[in-house]
Amino acid sequence: MTSVEKLYNSKLVTAAEAISKLPRSGALWLHHAVMEPKTLVNELVAQHERFDRLNVYHMVRNKPEPDITLPGMEKYFLNNAVFCGANSRAAFAEGRMDYTPMFFFDMPIQIRRGFVPVDAILLQLSPPDAHGYCYMGASVDCSMQAARSAGLVIAQISDKTPHVFGESVLHLSELDYITEANDDLYEIGPPLIGDEEKAIGAYCAELIEDGSTLQLGIGGIPDAVALSLDKKKDLGIHSEMISEGTLALFEKGVINNSKKSENRGRMTVTFLMGTTKLYDFCDSNHAIEIRPVDYVNHPVTIMRQYKPVGVNSAIEVDLMGQVVSEAIGPRQFSGCGGQVDFVRGCSMAEDGKAIIAINSSTVKKDGTRISKIVPNITPGAPITTSRMDVNYVVTEYGIAPMRGRSLRQRAKALIEIAHPDFRADLRAEYNKRFKD
Repeated sequence: MTSVEKLYNSKLVTAAEAISKLPRSGALWLHHAVMEPKTLVNELVAQHERFDRLNVYHMVRNKPEPDITLPGMEKYFLNNAVFCGANSRAAFAEGRMDYTPMFFFDMPIQIRRGFVPVDAILLQLSPPDAHGYCYMGASVDCSMQAARSAGLVIAQISDKTPHVFGESVLHLSELDYITEANDDLYEIGPPLIGDEEKAIGAYCAELIEDGSTLQLGIGGIPDAVALSLDKKKDLGIHSEMISEGTLALFEKGVINNSKKSENRGRMTVTFLMGTTKLYDFCDSNHAIEIRPVDYVNHPVTIMRQYKPVGVNSAIEVDLMGQVVSEAIGPRQFSGCGGQVDFVRGCSMAEDGKAIIAINSSTVKKDGTRISKIVPNITPGAPITTSRMDVNYVVTEYGIAPMRGRSLRQRAKALIEIAHPDFRADLRAEYNKRFKD
């Protein structure tokens, strides 16, 4: 038996034994997004009665119910979202969980400085290699720093974990307990792309030059942007994450990362979220690297890229160009994520472009159509991206440049790209504010 095998076996316990090692209270972090360890979290739910308001930090979660966010679980867990996803919104709206506003790039920094506690963490990792190193798979972001700062590190070892190169491994010596469970990663299916999204993608493509280094997220609009880029040349990727739309451009040779000023020849991300096709592509592939978010999303890192372009979305934009991306009024809907990181980084670059791309309107559950370009921000909503940071706002009706434009010019440009059904009301508001 090798020294690595001995070390591995000395830490091996059942999932039930591993969860029994957690403190009754304190701060527990979950491995982010699709890397959340299913077996360990299921056992956390099963043992819920032994906990006393354990503060559980998480971001994007994909776990279906039953879960730690269900009514009644607040007696045992204080869920603390740093990004409020679909399976967390009800708990937040009902006052059963908390939310911590943070820039994504700043999370590891706040953990290192002790502003955010990490008493324990639950991870999913690959089996160790011959030297005892385990890959963190599709999520490094703030999870790496949380693991290195945690007083107790519990890992679920799964051979379904992809080996994504970069700054992406933990050594067995850094783990306190391990359990074995070959759970598949969570999958996020491709989004639906309608005519509106295709039009938005085409307008965004007009702003993207050959050789640009792109940040594209997940969803209909980022994938629609990718569809419109197949005639471009020498594009690069430096992005918080990528999706299947990015893979198609790589396979066509449109993305080759040849012009990047840093990490040339490789797509750089901090986490992945998609289907098995994406995870298989990234497994042991030197064309992609995954690195912590305080490097990938740091505005200074982004501004050093060659012609950086960030494409992000929003819930609403007012006539001054203020952007709300994380709440509907006071109701938390998502989070800041990496939007401001990339808006700031791209804006700081000499030849960068920060794009806010949105559908001009949306339809509520009751069938009512509302404008996403509004006279004033909904009361109670936090401003995610300031009016000073926005470069362009894009809808299916065109491009509204913001940078260097006065409030009068901004309002005019935004009204022109608003949904036609709402332009009259927006013009009426314009006439109240300005005398032409």
